[in-house]
Amino acid sequence: MSKVILVTGASSGFGRLTVEALARAGHTVWASMRDIGGRNAGNVAALAKLADEAGVDLRSVELDVQSQASVDAAVARVIAESGRIDVLIHNAGHMAYGPAEAFTPEQYALLYDINVVSTQRVNRAVLPHMRARRDGLVVWVSSSSVAGGTPPWLAPYFGAKAAMDAIAVQYARELALWGIETSIIVPGAFTSGTNHFAHAGAPADAAVAADYEAGPYAGWGDRIRDAFAAIVPEDADASLVADAIVDVVGQPFGARPFRVHIDPSRDGADVGFAVTDRLREEMLRRVGFDELLKPRAK
Repeated sequence: MSKVILVTGASSGFGRLTVEALARAGHTVWASMRDIGGRNAGNVAALAKLADEAGVDLRSVELDVQSQASVDAAVARVIAESGRIDVLIHNAGHMAYGPAEAFTPEQYALLYDINVVSTQRVNRAVLPHMRARRDGLVVWVSSSSVAGGTPPWLAPYFGAKAAMDAIAVQYARELALWGIETSIIVPGAFTSGTNHFAHAGAPADAAVAADYEAGPYAGWGDRIRDAFAAIVPEDADASLVADAIVDVVGQPFGARPFRVHIDPSRDGADVGFAVTDRLREEMLRRVGFDELLKPRAK
């Protein structure tokens, strides 16, 4: 059955691949991004061209995840024009790269706002609609870094992804009795097909960054990038993440997996999450809350 789907951060990377794949699968897809009349005007035009040529229902909508007013307006437009939102996909995010100490507190706060707080803004706009219908699916794009191997120089990003993942788990429990499903997508490191490293934020404290580069960590920035590239297979395709999301959306209620791993480099996150998710489930069972582990059909 065709779904009405809202995807955040859809201008590039996993988001762009996902909206195109979902539209080709027959869904009505709203690709949200900021500044659609300016910096993203070209992306909007490209998506419109694809929709026309492929005969799919793929639309763009202005949505700045850092603005509640923008989020509210975007969600209102989607519901007004499509009648509902069946699936919400939290994909918007930003990476930062460099020694942790060299990032200012303000940079940390900004990164957490984009990667973590933004999901709360979108949830507060979309979930009342889903709860009223007692139906819906929330998909969170997490990271294998939350439970797998974590190299240095990515502390602010990894911390933000871990926070988002923890929130996703709690939301799953608090939405289950409303009949709203949760699936968490866990991509590993993809060094091609996304713009994560190309657009990554740099430390604002240049003096501290220079201290690291001049000291015992000289050359580590390049060394880490090279190590990432070396462990990712040459045939690793970022579109596998989009394909996994299409598969999750297409499955019937009650059959959707809680987590899906897409990790060509095999950093161990599947093992780590298997343990932590099992521990959390067993704790809920021990205190008599096992009804929260499966969404309730309306």
